[in-house]
Amino acid sequence: MTKNLIALAQAADDLEAVDAALTTLEMRLTGLIALRVEEHHALAKMGRKSEKFCERTLTLLAQNPQIVPPGFDLTEAQAGLAAMDVLRPRLVSLRRLGGRAEDSEMALCSDVMGAALEGHALLKVSDCVRKT
Repeated sequence: MTKNLIALAQAADDLEAVDAALTTLEMRLTGLIALRVEEHHALAKMGRKSEKFCERTLTLLAQNPQIVPPGFDLTEAQAGLAAMDVLRPRLVSLRRLGGRAEDSEMALCSDVMGAALEGHALLKVSDCVRKT
């Protein structure tokens, strides 16, 4: 006997509200970009240690403006750092929700596959399915 991992039935008004919220997110987060795979691979990556390095370097540059050349856009770099701080908590929430959605999809697929396999075995035993 198959065991259902999840029972997911959303009311139509809940689905409409979710779709509206997703549309709002897409409209409000217009500054987000999508990178091509090759662009993603070519970018410098920042981990926790290198983030501290970047913060400290930008702070020191701001404290020593005499060494910053005219072509170096310190203000833009500082704005990028601030934007990271604003985006991150939202990204954590989106990832958590996305992970739960993916796990739910996986559980639903497993439930359906298990039921179909069990059902197919019943059909074979009752000779309702041609043996191939």
